[in-house]
Amino acid sequence: MAKIKVLDSDITVIKVNNEDFISLTDMLKSKDGDFFISDWLRNRNTIEYLGIWEKIHNQDFNYGEYAIITSKSGLNNYKLSVKEWKELNPKLKGNMRDYADVNQLVCLANLESLNAHFIDENITQSKRVEKLNQVAIKQMNTLLKDKNMKRLGELR
Repeated sequence: MAKIKVLDSDITVIKVNNEDFISLTDMLKSKDGDFFISDWLRNRNTIEYLGIWEKIHNQDFNYGEYAIITSKSGLNNYKLSVKEWKELNPKLKGNMRDYADVNQLVCLANLESLNAHFIDENITQSKRVEKLNQVAIKQMNTLLKDKNMKRLGELR
């Protein structure tokens, strides 16, 4: 894992299959990250994606609280902070990536790279979120069906 310096901020670069992927998290941290992350967490598509992930991977998932959150998400007066999300998932410590499996990490790395590409193409944030959500669903479905990815996950 390498780091590059961008405007006095360290940004992580990961190489996968001879392709470089930059860390959106590091980029956000360097530019008022809490605002951008909380804004992202307010998006209904993001909440639904995270809910699906939690339903699959968290046996203690709080369905009742999630229903309340999804009913409010997407409204201008609704905002879920990183702190609130962590409070809803108290057993998870550290970064969510620490709990991701190989498929999720591959998908996330691809999404980060695509997002950078979409930004370069001047695609609006709402359109990027929509496109990235569609890509994430397709990629996760593909990765979950791939026998080689299953074997790779078993090595963990």
